[in-house]
Amino acid sequence: MQLYKKLSHIGFLKNSYVFKFLFVAFIGIHIPLIGLLFFVLYGHKSISPDTILIFALIMTLVATGATLFFLKLLIKPIEWASKALNDYRIEKIVPSLPTNFFDEAGLLMSNIQESIAENEKFITEKQDLVYLLSHDLRNFVGNSKSVALLILEDEPSESTTELAQLILQSAEQQYNYIENFIKLLKEQDQIIEKKSENDMVQFSSIFSVVSKQLDQLLSHKNIKLDLSIEVEEALLKIDKILLIRVLVNLIDNAIKFSFPDSEIKVRVYVQDRKLFFTIADKGLGFDQKKNQELFGKFTKMSKLGTLNEPSTGIGLYLCKKIIERHDGQILAESDGINKGATFSIIF
Repeated sequence: MQLYKKLSHIGFLKNSYVFKFLFVAFIGIHIPLIGLLFFVLYGHKSISPDTILIFALIMTLVATGATLFFLKLLIKPIEWASKALNDYRIEKIVPSLPTNFFDEAGLLMSNIQESIAENEKFITEKQDLVYLLSHDLRNFVGNSKSVALLILEDEPSESTTELAQLILQSAEQQYNYIENFIKLLKEQDQIIEKKSENDMVQFSSIFSVVSKQLDQLLSHKNIKLDLSIEVEEALLKIDKILLIRVLVNLIDNAIKFSFPDSEIKVRVYVQDRKLFFTIADKGLGFDQKKNQELFGKFTKMSKLGTLNEPSTGIGLYLCKKIIERHDGQILAESDGINKGATFSIIF
């Protein structure tokens, strides 16, 4: 950027990126000619044609190399702009690009910087508004629920009781929906805020934490967790907390839709230079044609577990978001209804 900054202080080059390139190219092209003129005019008078030719070739090569080197330095603003966009798109890192240059490259950096800043402001304001509306709606629904409970406490007539129960049921459904919506917003914010770097992950310690979090659920349905770790560690670009969250969600999902006294198989292995996590159950399964719908927000495929456990409809969506954000892939397979399901994470 130093070359670009220095050229930007030259009056006739200040407002044109093209002129900067042409200026560097012009000087580079004329270095051999100037050098050759000095060599002939001020060199030894008995210079042979072969010597002049060799000198001209050397000067041309040197000038070409120097020109290409300085042109590459002049491309730095474009490289900076490209990296800033890429970092923001992938890691949500807000850049700090210079905005005090007035040629095409300077305007590009300035526009990128201002656009990202405006986008971040818009996202923040939108999130604040959504949180505010969600919390207010939750309060309104809570009021309806409280009124319905008060009516039921007064031992009303049979018809009034039936209507009050319908109001109560509807209010509870709305309340749960809003609660899950707020949870989704918070989870998405946490995913974005996590800055992940390459880290050596020890799978035995990871699954030790996972097992502790799921132990009570497994015991409640008397389900055995068959864990097979065929690779001890791997270098992954994912935060360990996020990986644990995904594994807990997927195994919790398997427990929810497994029948009591059954088994869930979890396997960690490497194949074709790819790391696999598979969670296989013998539970309710699903229609393979609709497997992509499983990962939607508040999907219509949400259903009660084998012991009527409720489903939020956001767990698998968040798992997919986390894994794909960290250059991974998540798949779901099933042979059909009541034939079990297998979820796979691939890095």
